[in-house]
Amino acid sequence: MLLEILSLYFQDSFFEYIISWIMKIYRTYTLCPRTEGSMRLRALARKNFGILWALVLVFLAFPAIAQSPQNSGILELYSQSAVVMDAETGTIVYYKNPDDEIPPASLTKLMTMHLVFKEIASGRASLNEIITPPRESWAVNQLPGSSLMYLAQGQTLSLRELMLGMAIFSGNDAATAAALRLAPSVEEFTRIMNMEAAAMGLNKTRFVDSSGYSEENMTTAREFAELCRIYLQAHPESLRDYHSVKEFAYPKAENVPPERRGNPGTRLHRNNNSLLGRVEGVDGFKTGYIPESGYNIALTAERNETRFIAVILGAPSEWGGDRKRDVDGEKVLEWAFARYKTIRPDIGAFPPVRIWKGKDNYADITLQEPLNFTALAERGNRLFWEIELEEPIIAPLNAGQAVGRLVLYDSLGELRQIALVTAQNAEKGGFFKRLFDSVRLFFDKTFNKISNGQRSKNR
Repeated sequence: MLLEILSLYFQDSFFEYIISWIMKIYRTYTLCPRTEGSMRLRALARKNFGILWALVLVFLAFPAIAQSPQNSGILELYSQSAVVMDAETGTIVYYKNPDDEIPPASLTKLMTMHLVFKEIASGRASLNEIITPPRESWAVNQLPGSSLMYLAQGQTLSLRELMLGMAIFSGNDAATAAALRLAPSVEEFTRIMNMEAAAMGLNKTRFVDSSGYSEENMTTAREFAELCRIYLQAHPESLRDYHSVKEFAYPKAENVPPERRGNPGTRLHRNNNSLLGRVEGVDGFKTGYIPESGYNIALTAERNETRFIAVILGAPSEWGGDRKRDVDGEKVLEWAFARYKTIRPDIGAFPPVRIWKGKDNYADITLQEPLNFTALAERGNRLFWEIELEEPIIAPLNAGQAVGRLVLYDSLGELRQIALVTAQNAEKGGFFKRLFDSVRLFFDKTFNKISNGQRSKNR
């Protein structure tokens, strides 16, 4: 067994393996009847118990050796920085240099698209509205080396086509046209972009243009993963309508002046995200590249009701760097899906709790945090839960005040605790109500009807 444990030493399951064996040995040692036939089992249990604890002590004595499940030492990547995040819970399950500041390149266009979606949701814009690209957005006026959807003088297109031009063509001209649709200048639009980044809590993310062309745009893998999570929660339809679309043709005959409709110069562009259709579940988001950043990609994929977001920044700028970026993206997604999943407990409504010395006898309770959480893939297949109340609960209470906790666990042990809080204020009762409840509490406590930390179990 020692060799078996040592072989798992640097794997993610080490701690779970140790705990499960300790529990098995504990049950063998304490629960076996003291018969002559069980003495050999007891001796083996004592021996293995000592070995296991010795390994645990060694492991704790050298914390630099221990790699958490999120640590960069688990995977070898070409890229400078990477983060994998549970799209629902925001839990980061893997990282490598997550706070290195790197230009996002064309990933910037996700923020531009986000602001367009917000404008549409507010009713100030429509996907079907027709736009005449302003001179600043024409392809001939973009900086050298720009990705383009080839906007030109005399063209018209819908806002939906402009969004596809950003998502599929990665057109800098499309991003400029979108910025000028929402603001009087690109500079003013970048001010709005930075205000939105600040509202998202992204302290290291800043923008100087709407396309990502400049190396002065900046983000981190951690912050851009959070941007993607907010974007996806706000615009889930964007995956189907834009980011998973594999190709898009522009300009078509209806986009050009009448005299050019016989030969509109249509270009068919395929999505630069080569993992679409190649890696199971991948349906977004976007790639990016400038020499100063290297090759970047923001990915998302869903399997078995778990969705991850992966952000890869700083793959080598050398020839073949895009393939190395894609290898890294596939590697971190496969790693995450093999080890983690999203758990969505079905708890139902909580019963009201008894309030003492209050105007009302009962108050509703709710969770302080979202119920869903991220767990190891092998955990939580059969979920149990307990409600632990800090009784007696005595008024007055403010809404949101903690009165207990919900404990979620499986056969291997506890998985998560979430504070239970009051859903509304609980006002103090009148003099006689408080006096009556005080007498009740005295006798109930005397006869052990109420105790601190009362539990309610559910299996």
